[in-house]
Amino acid sequence: MDANFLKTEIRRIAKEKNAIIMAHYYTDGSIQDIADFVGDSLALAQYAAKTDADIIVMCGVNFMGETCKILCPEKKVLVLDTNAGCSLADSCPAEDLKKFKDEHPGYKVVTYVNTTAAVKALSDVVVTSSNARLVVESYPKDAKLIFAPDKNLGAYLNSITGRDMLLWNGGCHVHGRFSLEAILNLKKEHPAAKVLVHPECPAAIQAVADEIGSTAGLLKYSINDDATEFIVATESGILHKMQAASPDKKFYPVPPEMTEGIGCSCNECSYMRLNTLEKLYNTLQTEQPEINVDPQLAAEAIRPINKMLELSK
Repeated sequence: MDANFLKTEIRRIAKEKNAIIMAHYYTDGSIQDIADFVGDSLALAQYAAKTDADIIVMCGVNFMGETCKILCPEKKVLVLDTNAGCSLADSCPAEDLKKFKDEHPGYKVVTYVNTTAAVKALSDVVVTSSNARLVVESYPKDAKLIFAPDKNLGAYLNSITGRDMLLWNGGCHVHGRFSLEAILNLKKEHPAAKVLVHPECPAAIQAVADEIGSTAGLLKYSINDDATEFIVATESGILHKMQAASPDKKFYPVPPEMTEGIGCSCNECSYMRLNTLEKLYNTLQTEQPEINVDPQLAAEAIRPINKMLELSK
């Protein structure tokens, strides 16, 4: 279908149905441009919690839709494709985390928002990369903490907070495969460029960073810093907002490691790329796929989410 027709119809149907379109920074630029609100996981959760829309359309991945439904049980929550999963969430099955938790009595469980509702229900508090340090430091220095599922983010938090959290051995398939060699080569080509790195990246990638931060944090840094060139090691969808916010600056996506002899010019999340304008149009028309969360599970999962939102005010 013609892109202009889709955009016109999407806006018309959304207004007609009092639907709000929310999108993550990692979705395609065409989705970000038509969304009512674009943000990282923290901002999306905060926005969902206060919207007065009847329908929330979450353009992102499934756990984001789940989080919206948990926060807004009375609203209809739609996603564009139920196949839009998350490798990080998949790396931490709820039954395995429960076993690990049972093996470590007395430990509080801090989980990343990139998890299923069942994992959130096992948690004491949820964090995003934007507020993880704030939340971790809200606990006493000697608190016994388990951090799941991202081991790279957990190790980074340990290093900057002086904690010794037990780390779940999980990771993101996008942030885990950046090429250090590519960063160093880009730095040679653009010596004045600053390196921006997400804390889900391995320590070797973090070590060459000028700035380590959440997606929203890296965007803010690229806007406010005097540098005019940036090498960006996070999902390449964020470059759309970075370029729009700073049209006179240059942004270079870091490619992943070579895979089966074929190199890519950027590092994309295949799940995020399942979000398309045509699917958004169809979802608004049919009000499917709809996200539902078992009410009892939602009642358990909302506690750690609300604790995060309260600490992040």
